[in-house]
Amino acid sequence: MAAVNTSSIRGLVRLQAFGACNCPLIYGRSRIVQARLMSSSANMSSKMLQSNKLKQVFMEGKRPAMGFWQMLPGANVSRILARSGADWIMVDCEHGNIDDAAMHEAVPAIAALGVSPIVRIPDLQSWMVKRALDSGAHGILVPLIRTVEEVKNLVASAKFPPQGRRGFGSPIAMQNFQPMPTFTEYLQQANESLLTMVQIETQEALDAVEEIASLVDVVFIGPFDLGNSIGHPIIDGKMDPELDEAISKILKAARAAKIKAGIFCSGGEQAKFYADMGFDMISVATDYTALGPAMMDQLATARGQGAPEKASSY
Repeated sequence: MAAVNTSSIRGLVRLQAFGACNCPLIYGRSRIVQARLMSSSANMSSKMLQSNKLKQVFMEGKRPAMGFWQMLPGANVSRILARSGADWIMVDCEHGNIDDAAMHEAVPAIAALGVSPIVRIPDLQSWMVKRALDSGAHGILVPLIRTVEEVKNLVASAKFPPQGRRGFGSPIAMQNFQPMPTFTEYLQQANESLLTMVQIETQEALDAVEEIASLVDVVFIGPFDLGNSIGHPIIDGKMDPELDEAISKILKAARAAKIKAGIFCSGGEQAKFYADMGFDMISVATDYTALGPAMMDQLATARGQGAPEKASSY
């Protein structure tokens, strides 16, 4: 076999890292080189890590990361929520009125204000993971997880090779990190800088929560679906002891796995309760459910009436 020029190999390795070469001669070596590059970048405070407000709060460990749920479309809605002082905003593509185009508007609007945009995708499908991360989201949240195998497939969809199988090519994602990483820096830093989160809201996931927790960055509790799934639904805001026990079990599993635990709350009082309980990531309110009561309060004041009776948002 003829001698191979090492500079040519380096060039081909670079092409392979960008998906432009499938040369069997250097494929194995390119994976090793890429793994080393990603590993070395994880050992320093990368541009992407510095930009991920949610992950920074996690790493500091001084307080829970508080955020809001965006269900209404529009970049101006995103900006209002991001200016509130929140650490993160959940762009809800599952139950919210947020389609792909609205997601691509919300994510940069949130990130531009130094807040982490997190996308809840509608379903556990790899193309949805790719679209959310390619929009520049700082992390994804996946609903209705049931099995460990589902979580393994999710993680593979969210990570670049060799840790996963995420495709590389979006020129959009980099703009949502400041200072803005280059294409190469995004490739090297994304696996360690972006958050992979799953919702524990089914009986099956609850049963396997210890193993699931070992695979992801955050286990996030959806108390309404979890209550429905285990036979103890939340009715008129009342939570049965069995649901409380399930929530405690998930928090304990997160602590054992040395990852973070999050929970969806319907208001500030409940959020404070779970913050005191030790949760790391807490949703305080949604835009949709907060807007109506705020307007009703102002209207009652204008009419000289007493404040309307406060109803539960869920």
